[in-house]
Amino acid sequence: MAFNELRAISTFVKAAELGSLRKAAGEQGVSPQAASQSLTQLELHLGVRLFHRTTRKLSLTDEGEEFLATAKPGLHTLERALLGARKGSEGVAGPLRIVGPRSTMLQVLPPVLEEFCKLHPEVRPDVQLDDKLGNWVESRVDVGFRAGSPPDTGVIARRLMPLQLIVCASPGYLLAHGTPTSIDDLVNHRCSGFRSPQMPNERPWDFKVGNEIVSRMIPAVFTTNDLDVEASAVVAGEVIGQIDGVTATPLVRSGALIPVLGQHMVDHLGLYIYYGSRVALPKRIRAFIDLAVERLVDNDRFFLHPHELMANIPVKKPRRRAA
Repeated sequence: MAFNELRAISTFVKAAELGSLRKAAGEQGVSPQAASQSLTQLELHLGVRLFHRTTRKLSLTDEGEEFLATAKPGLHTLERALLGARKGSEGVAGPLRIVGPRSTMLQVLPPVLEEFCKLHPEVRPDVQLDDKLGNWVESRVDVGFRAGSPPDTGVIARRLMPLQLIVCASPGYLLAHGTPTSIDDLVNHRCSGFRSPQMPNERPWDFKVGNEIVSRMIPAVFTTNDLDVEASAVVAGEVIGQIDGVTATPLVRSGALIPVLGQHMVDHLGLYIYYGSRVALPKRIRAFIDLAVERLVDNDRFFLHPHELMANIPVKKPRRRAA
């Protein structure tokens, strides 16, 4: 229904309720002449007369009474719907649908979400974490997170932090097997492999060589599609792995892992937050985006500084010769 017809029906209902077209005009903030013209247009559109009108009196015709009986409930339902939508845009309340990659957001999201829920208890988060790339429109997403390259065009996106890819090993592994000193040296070590949900084949390892990013297939003795499983195998000393910075950083800082080949670490990928539009963004969505940006942009809890990438590496002790 066109907007002018809706306004005309609203004028008609208000005039019938108040018994005065002048009072109805005042309620709607328009002139009596505009209200009269709107009502006349509605009658012409319907092909019936809705009111008996004199200069002093206004009364419904039979057709007007029938039209009022059917139009008034629908109009009030629509008004309640508009009021509810308006409240959703004005108040920090209602559902909040969040999606993101499970492997990355399991560590990044909970502190932000916990703080947000304490600040805005009337918001009802619905969080779906999945490493598969989905369609944000079909999933009815309010806010999404993306690890890797920027989201496709059609959404508003902001980079929150770099996602480092760090070659790591446990102290025990390095003591037992020695430390790789070059990318080529990795073929002499037990390395892990990773298969992402989007790629059936093993993912190549990325390295920074000069000013370029190069990809190399590293032979793997252990392969998984779960970052936590891969990290556990590296911590256990079974393999060397190239692990994302969000997972590796706390393990390096605790001493469980040691970065190697730090000069070749890459951080060309990123963690992004995205949403559909800046126009008429409900306050609950804007509040969450603002908090996530404030807490996560360049938060070094999730990536290593250059000096941390060049940690002291344990030296393999030479074996004693038998006497």
